[in-house]
Amino acid sequence: MSNIRLIISDIDGTILTSHHQVDEQLIKVMPDLEKAKIPFVLASARSPLGMQPIAHKLGLHENPITCYNGALVLEGNRTIIEHPVDKTEIQELLRYLSTDYPSVSVNIYSGKDWITNQLDKWSQLEAGITGESPILKELQETVSDSEPPVHKLLLIDKPEVIQDLHQKLLSMDFPQTAFYLSKDNYLEVTAKHVSKEHALLEVAKYYDIPLEQVMTIGDNFNDSPMLALSGLGIAMGNAPEGVKETANLVTASNDDHGVAQAITEHVLN
Repeated sequence: MSNIRLIISDIDGTILTSHHQVDEQLIKVMPDLEKAKIPFVLASARSPLGMQPIAHKLGLHENPITCYNGALVLEGNRTIIEHPVDKTEIQELLRYLSTDYPSVSVNIYSGKDWITNQLDKWSQLEAGITGESPILKELQETVSDSEPPVHKLLLIDKPEVIQDLHQKLLSMDFPQTAFYLSKDNYLEVTAKHVSKEHALLEVAKYYDIPLEQVMTIGDNFNDSPMLALSGLGIAMGNAPEGVKETANLVTASNDDHGVAQAITEHVLN
């Protein structure tokens, strides 16, 4: 029998097909994992509202979900792990953006809430992609100390603007804040140590399971550190070669039931 006792999986390009549907074969193996008492935990840059319908379709009603790449981990509606951004630094960031980069669309994520100050073309596009609707609110008010924790910011503009902004921010004094590009025109802002790799460590500790008994599955470069750190890292067949090189094994693609195949072969054998 396999010694795997916990599975942590990416969503997009992994358990979702290229048509953004949950793999039907994966849904069929979920009861076998539940019977074996092996938790299946989703990990994504998505918000809770973007993850919960997928979790429910898989029958993962009670399992934790790792949102915003680990900045927020929920079990049901209960927060079990969180790493909010430093509000003092974010207040300074907002002042800088308003004077030097006023065209940038600023989107703030706090728990399940998506907050922005105007429904510009970028936030409308994001709403179309995610199916969510933002709350319109003054940004500085949103990051005041009296407001709930902020888990992520998403800055959107033309690629040349965002990439210039990214380089500027990396040279500035934001010691508690991380900036990384998730698309050529999407700049993500989180607490410094937030990553799927760190989330893997925390979720494994939450379950009291050693890393060598954890299987991780992913398809992109932000998944590579957790694939390398876990006992069994599985890269999708549709992953770039650089990602496959960091994994222990490569499964089929997301359109060929790769996650279900990996679970069947390496966990439920």
